[in-house]
This record gives sequence, structure tokens and C-alpha cells, in this order.
Amino acid sequence: MANTIELAQTGKRDQLIELEKKYQTKWQEERLFEVNAPSPDELKGLSPAEVREKYPKWFGNFPYPYMNGSLHLGHAFTISKVEFAAGYQRLLGKRVLFPHGLHATGMPIKAAADKIIREMEMFGQDFEQFDAEAQEDKPAKAVPNGPAAPTVAVGKATKGKIAAKSTGLTYQFQIMESIGVPRTEVKKFADPHNWLLHFPPICMEDNNAMGNRIDWRRSFVTTDLNPYYDSFVRWQMNKLHTLGKVKFGERYTIYSPKDGQPCMDHDRSDGEGVNPQEYTGVKMEVIEWSPEAKAIESKVGGRKVFLVAATLRPETMYGQTNCFVGTSIKYGVYAINDTEAFVCTYRAARNMAFQGLSPERAKTELLLEIDGAAMIGTKIKAPFGLVPEVYVLPMDNVLATKGTGVVTSVPSDSPDDFATLSDLRKKPEFYKIDPKWVSVDPIPVLTTPTYGELTAPRLVEKLKIQSQKDVKQLAEAKEIAYKEGFYSGVMLVGEFSGLPVQEAKPKVRASMIEQGLAFAYAEPENLVISRSADECVVALMDQWYMDYGETEWRSQAERLLAKMETWTVETRNLFEATLAWLNQWACARTYGLGSKLPWDPQFMVESLSDSTIYMAYYTVAHLLHGGDIFGRAPGPLGITAEQMTDEAWEYIFCNGPWPEPEPFPKEKADALKHEFNYFYPFDMRSSGKDLVQNNLTFLLYNHAAIFPEDKWPLGIRTNGHLMLNGKKMSKSTGNSLTLREGVKKFGADAMRLSLADAGDGVEDANFDEKTANANILRLHTLMSWCEEMIKDEANLRTGPKNSYHDRVFEEEIVDLINITKSHYDATAFKDALKFGFYELQSARDWYREVTADIGMHADLVKYWIRVATLMITPFAPHFAEHVWTEMLKEPRSIQLASWPDPGRAADKAIIETGVYMRGTLKTIRDAEVTLLKRMQKGKKGKGGEDALFDPKKPKAVRIYVATKFPEWQETCVQAVKDSYSRPADKVDDVKVREILVEKALIKDKRAMPFIQAFKKRMSEIGADAAFRRTLLFSESEILRELMPYLKKSLSLEDVEVFSVEEALQREGPGFTRTIIESSEPGSPAFEYRNV
Repeated sequence: MANTIELAQTGKRDQLIELEKKYQTKWQEERLFEVNAPSPDELKGLSPAEVREKYPKWFGNFPYPYMNGSLHLGHAFTISKVEFAAGYQRLLGKRVLFPHGLHATGMPIKAAADKIIREMEMFGQDFEQFDAEAQEDKPAKAVPNGPAAPTVAVGKATKGKIAAKSTGLTYQFQIMESIGVPRTEVKKFADPHNWLLHFPPICMEDNNAMGNRIDWRRSFVTTDLNPYYDSFVRWQMNKLHTLGKVKFGERYTIYSPKDGQPCMDHDRSDGEGVNPQEYTGVKMEVIEWSPEAKAIESKVGGRKVFLVAATLRPETMYGQTNCFVGTSIKYGVYAINDTEAFVCTYRAARNMAFQGLSPERAKTELLLEIDGAAMIGTKIKAPFGLVPEVYVLPMDNVLATKGTGVVTSVPSDSPDDFATLSDLRKKPEFYKIDPKWVSVDPIPVLTTPTYGELTAPRLVEKLKIQSQKDVKQLAEAKEIAYKEGFYSGVMLVGEFSGLPVQEAKPKVRASMIEQGLAFAYAEPENLVISRSADECVVALMDQWYMDYGETEWRSQAERLLAKMETWTVETRNLFEATLAWLNQWACARTYGLGSKLPWDPQFMVESLSDSTIYMAYYTVAHLLHGGDIFGRAPGPLGITAEQMTDEAWEYIFCNGPWPEPEPFPKEKADALKHEFNYFYPFDMRSSGKDLVQNNLTFLLYNHAAIFPEDKWPLGIRTNGHLMLNGKKMSKSTGNSLTLREGVKKFGADAMRLSLADAGDGVEDANFDEKTANANILRLHTLMSWCEEMIKDEANLRTGPKNSYHDRVFEEEIVDLINITKSHYDATAFKDALKFGFYELQSARDWYREVTADIGMHADLVKYWIRVATLMITPFAPHFAEHVWTEMLKEPRSIQLASWPDPGRAADKAIIETGVYMRGTLKTIRDAEVTLLKRMQKGKKGKGGEDALFDPKKPKAVRIYVATKFPEWQETCVQAVKDSYSRPADKVDDVKVREILVEKALIKDKRAMPFIQAFKKRMSEIGADAAFRRTLLFSESEILRELMPYLKKSLSLEDVEVFSVEEALQREGPGFTRTIIESSEPGSPAFEYRNV
């Protein structure tokens, strides 16, 4: 059932959509968004700085979307950040380049096409044999403590589960139907290339329907389907290879056995960002089996049997007191070679098989299965243990989904182990163990400054952990113990005694492996499922990889980041954190779509590695194959793809020498180079924050390696995920919208306003459909008002702008222009919308109300309409175009207009008077409402007398204006001033108290709250401004200007303004001393009276 709203009336929306289509057609016909560099003649003799000043440019982009479906609202949200910035930068007079590529590299399309082939085999060419009831998949949930060997192959049910996770649908053909592909057409998508014929046009149509300012001449499809782009990727990879950035060697990688190749982030349906976790596999040889497991001896072919534990802390192995297994876990005994067998879970054995730890690579050899409970009491060797022989014991918290399912116990330094050992000692009968099996006390292995020689027991005591069931506290204790031990610990025992743990750890590990007591083992940090519905493993394999993390290269990337704009501290922190851990990355695969690795064509470049510098390709794509995304024919320059050699690309992008013999005339290469040098580097890239951990950081590395420093990126901006109506978007729950659906439902401009209003930081944003629906009315109402004002111009006031309210209105417009510009500059689009749209209308509304008696001034109304139209152009370009060309009768498109720069700052004194007038009106109005409520409740005056004022009778108001603050306040302010240190920008609170004691104000209950509030104001507006406690205007004069409006809006018979001094001289009925004395500068007091 859909969770999105239904629109009751659509007439206004339909009218706006009709206008949007009209202007989209007009913009495309006029090719407004196709932008080129200035001609070489225009730039002749100019320095780079002079070029930037005379011919400013702005280049924005975002990660090209994958062409396996329609763009959803999350895409639109990320695109909107570039789109809004592009619209604003055009208003600043810059040549704005906003291109849009079409991504096809990798597995998703090929995997989906293969699914369709399998489903056609199951259900027929048009799936006519599909029976929804008979084929309904109800896959069982994965059991954490599953079997030692797989009972069913990963296949149909898992596939259904993965598909259902995102769509609620089981089969690929159903997913295709859900995105608008007729069932009879689905078979065409068994060919991966058909996806690239079908979805790119839809992507372009949807962007155009949103009104995006995209130069489509520069678009392209990735992979070798576009030979020009293919040659560009080959050059990139060859250059990185030559520079030593691409290497070949044996390394751990996340791997899909089903696909037979590494499974990188974009190849996964679940587990993006998960990396291999390296362990030390500790071999604990069985000395004597428990009675229940005795039969194993005759079934292992004379092999020695080892329980194997995966540990992250090999340095603690000296302190082993026992070994744990899960009593409900089914283990296997797996042959490793002719002489050894390992006891572990199937999951662990499967990982080992892909790391060369089985008789035949990629295959496990199961000798027999055994229940964990049957192994309790088995005696084993403890490698490096000060107690050489220990027993196998039960543990509740052992998981089959982590490690090997076998846990070696070091209770001195593992809180989990200590808590479990304590439980077993307390209740040996309950756990069915012999007390002698738990007789060994925790053995000190290392010491830390905080917790001494027994970290785990101390932490268990400190965190009040009662048993192994206190999972939450144990997780906290485990993290503390690990960090404390690793960063501060010093070894107490073993051959590395006295060394810091950080130094000893790798040495202990190496020594154990060298002596045959341990081995290197790795597995995924968490569950990873490939797009072909395969649970991935960690494989140790020879492969091509990017040497990210290499010291010198990382230093270059960090230098690039330091110079680059990120707009938020959070984004910069994400980059810094990723650079700190990111290392070698597999860059090749054998399955899917892509460009072949030039020097080893059996491999293709994986999708996160061919998408790191393509922004440079945008600058020349239109000249190479403009208009044809597949590059099937040469573009305007007549250069063929074969002529784009590595040497040609090097000349164009990196100032390399022009090759001899030349592949094509040099003047054509110079034309390409001219475009690149003008537009590059890009100014802003907008992306979801989740790409920082891979693609965006790869981008930094690749730019640092390939391009000269003046071509390094200038800015990367990230955003969070987009929620819909406050909830995560999900097709399966019906809470989802595609870009196309959003435009159809709300119209482009109303949707765009809501995208701007959704949020700007790295936290998740929210698209509220009710807001989008309200925006339809806002736009329609504003459009109608603008039309009415322009038609009615003859009836508006003309002549000199001599009303004080004219001055306030004009200054508020100027102020809002400048404030809005500052937010556009910061890409703070929500705030730009707030001030440039909502607040601007509020200023107009006040002006309209306050000048009701004399009328609004025609010049100011037209000025407001022009300003409002220009400032909303980045967000609502269709609305703006209509007002601009149809109502204001401007001859050229608003896309060619300029920002309404007032050329000055607003007069702050005038601005403050506007704030003062509105605030005073609100205060007086609120007071009347309060009096009415008191009367309705039958309340008396403060002294119990009847209220002296009846709001229902004719009334007047007296306003009391103070010219100075109360003496006690002045004394407090002076105390703060005398205690303020300008160099430190700090107030000495002790000195403040001393002065208050001296002035006999320390016991005044008003003093300290006032001082705290005053200090807060200092932090907000600065010390000098806070100490300057004088108004920039005359309250009495402003109130007299406001009188006509006060009378009218509050239905008053009379309004009188008195200074405090004047009012006190008239003390008596209608002049209440306590009210008069409560007046402060900027905050007048007032009292009602009946007349």
C-alpha cells in the first residue's frame, strides 16, 4: 500500500506543468545550456588570472547514474545541488558547464540480464508459464548458528530475497514490469546492450522535465561501447600503471565464488564498504577427545585434528586458559592436507578454501560433522600458552557468522572470556562441566597504565557486568580493553616481554606462523552479497590493484584535500578518516561491462576505478562525438577514436609532447586542449556522503597522480540520504518516488523548491510531499499576484518615495538580496530559499499591510517582482521565466539575466526599525490576546480588583519609550565590561561577582540571569556591539510613523507615545508606574485603556 499522498485538486499544478513544458522546449530550441570556452583569440595575451576575471567559468558535476533503471528522487536530490548552484552561477555572469554522463560499467546490468535469461528458461520467452501462487518465494531466514556444510546452493530463494529487499518483488522480469517495461518487451533486456538503448533516453527526458541546465552534447555511455571514452580510460590506466600506481600481486579481496571474480562495492547488493578482516588462525591440536567426540579419531584418516580460532590479538595467546565453542553450532572437520584437519564452521572453511588452505583451491573437503556440545571437555594444546594444555568449554555468545566459531579464551584481557569463565565457575553443574576444567585463574600477559595487569577483570567490575548475558556492556568493555591494550599496553611475558604491544603484536604473530602454530586467515568484516545473489568470501589471489595508501601517494592526496573546498567540516572529516585507512583496491574483473585493461585484456577495469577522472572527459566530449552518447561517428573535429592515442590524451590533459608522427592535425588537439584548460579543474562535485569511503577518495588519489596541481579539483560537496515524508524510501513499502513521478505529481518547480527545502548538510534530508503540494499553491498565488500588480500598475502610488515605509521596504529588499547571496555562495540552499523566497514575501506582506492607507509604490513593487524573480531562478526557473518574459516583458531569457546586485549594504538602522515595528506590533497584539483570555477565565487584577480595561469596548493604547536602561542593568553591564579581557575575548566571572558584591547587587535575583543573557549576546554579536547599548533610531519617531497602522490593525481609537519621564510626571489613572518603569530602550512598555 502506497505511503505517498494523493493530490485532491490538480488544476493549478497542471497549469504550472503546462508552462514548464513550454519553457523547457524554448530553452532547448535556443540551446541555452550549451556552453563553450571563449575563443583562443578572445583569450590571447591574457594570464590565467586575467582569464578568470574577464571570462569567469563554473564547472559542476555529480556521479553519473547507473543505467539500469529510472532516476529516483534521491538522484534528483544530489543533482539538485549542482543544478541550483549552476543556476546561481549563471546569474553571476559565468560560463556554466553542467554535464551529465551515463554509467554502465560493472556487474549490475550484466547480472540483471543473466537473471532474465534464467527466468526465461524457467517461465518461457514472455514468462507466460509463471504462476504467481505456485512460484511464491518464502525464503527462510538465515540461521546464525547454521550447518557445517551448505544444505542448498545459493539460488532462487536468495535471489528473491535480495530483489525483495529493495523492491518487494522476487523476479527480475517483475522488477522490469514495475519500472514500466511491458512483459512482452522484457526478453530484449537479456542483451545487456539493450539496457543502454532503453534507459539513457529516459534519463535525459527526466532531467529535462525537471528543468535541469545540462549540456547534453557532452554526454556519453561508459564501457567500450563508446570507443572514445574507452580510449580515455585506457590512457588513464596506462598512465597509472607506468607511474607504479597499479600493481600486481597476491592480496586479500572480497570475492564472489559464483561470479568467479572480486566483488567490489558497486557489484554488491548488500555490504557496500565492507573490507577483508585479517586474523591470526591459531591451531589448537586435540590431545584427547571428550567421550562424546571420541569416534572422530577413526574418521579423519590418521590426520592430526586442530580446533582453529581466529584472533585479532595474537599477543595475548600466552594467557590462554581454555577454549570456547557454541553448544548449538554444527561444526565440520575439514581436511586441510593429508596430515592435518581443522575443526571450524562451514563459513570459515569456505573462506579458507579460497585462501589456499584446502586440498583443492575453492573447494572444501568435509570429513565429518560434529555438534559443538559434543566437544565440551576435549583437551587441546594452547600454542604459546603459559598453561600448555587446556579444555574446550561452552560459551553462549559464540557466533557461526563471525570468525571460525571457535574462540580461544584469554580472561585476563578479554571481558567476554572473563565473564564466561566466571559464569562457568559459579554454575559448573548447570553448564555440565568438570570444575577442574575451569581451575586456571586469569594469567597476566600485559600491563596498562589504567587497568594494570588484569584489564578484563577490572573492566567487568567497573562496568558492573554480572554475566556473559550482559552483551551491551561487554561490547563496550571489549572496545576499551582492545584500545587500552594496543595503544598503552606493555608485554609482561614471552620472548617480546618489555615491548609495547603495538610492536610485539606483529612479532608474536610472525613467530607463531613461522613455528607452524598459526596461519594467516581473513574473512569479510560483515555479510557481503553480490548482485548475483552470492554470499561473498575473502580470497587470496593474484590481481591488479591500485596501491592506495602508499605513503607518497597518500601525502599527495592529503595535500589536494587540504586545498579543496568541502563546504562542511563533516565532509572534510570523512575524507581525512578514509585517507587514514584506505589501502590497496582491486581494479580489475572478468565479468560484467567495461573497458579492458590495456596490458592484460583478459581483465576489465572495475566500475569504481574507471570513474575517477572522467570529469576531464566532459570538457572535450562534445568535440569528439558531440550528441552521440555511443561515439559511433566522429564529432565536429572529425577525429576518430583510433586517433585518440595515449600520447594525444597526454598532450591534451597533461601538457605532454605532441607525438611524431602525429595521429591527427595538432590544431585539432589544441582545440581540445583549449576547452580543457578553460573549464578544468571542476569547481564543485555533488555526491552522496557514502561515496567518500571509496569513489570520491579514489578521485583525489587519481587526480593527484595524473594531473598537474593547477588541475586538481576545487571542491567536493556531499549530502546525506533523502527520506520521503520522514521515512526511508522503499519500493516495498510504497514510500518511494522516481524523479519522473515527482515531476508528474507536483510539477518541476514545486518539486525543486521542496528539494531545496529538504536540507543541505551530511545528515539525512527529508522531502515532504505536503510541502511540495503547498509549493504548488505558493507558486500559483505568487504568479497571480505578480500578474495582478503589473496589470494594475496605473493604480499604484507613483511620484517620490517619501513614506518611511517605502524606505524600510527598499532596505529590506537590499538586505535580503545580500543575505540570500551569502547562502547561495555557501551552497546553503535551504537558507537561500528561506531568505530569498519566504522572507522576501514576508517583507512584501508587511509593506502591503502597513501602506494600506496610502498604497504601495509602483517602482518598489516592480523592483520587488524583479528581485524575487531573479533570486528564485535557481530553484524555480520555469516560474521565473514566465514572470520575466511574459509579465516583465524582458526580451531575453531569464537564464541569461544577472543577479540583482544592489551594489551596497543595507542601512542597518532602517532594517532595525522594520524589525522594531513588527516586534512592537506583535507584543501589543499578544498582550490584548492575553487580557481577553484572563477575562474569559474570570481572573481579577493582580490586587484582586476587577480589571480596569475591557478589550471588547472602544480602546486606546499608551506607549512608553525609555531613553536609558535601568540603573541596575547599567551597573551589571559596566561590571562585565570592567571584567572583560579583549585579548582573550573572555569575561572574568570571579571579578564580575566581586564588583556585584561591591555594588550591592549580588543578592538581586535579576542580576545574574541578566549577566548570563548579556554574555550570550556578546558571543553572538561581538563584545563591542553588545557594549554599545544604544539604538540606531528614534523610537518615538518610528512609533509615530507606525501609528496609522497600529490604529487600523488593532482597532484602536487613539495611540499616544510618551517618554518614560513624561509618563511618570502624569502618574495616576491610566499611567501605571510599574508598567512605565518596565520600559527599556528598544522594548517599550504600553497599557490599554477604554475610551
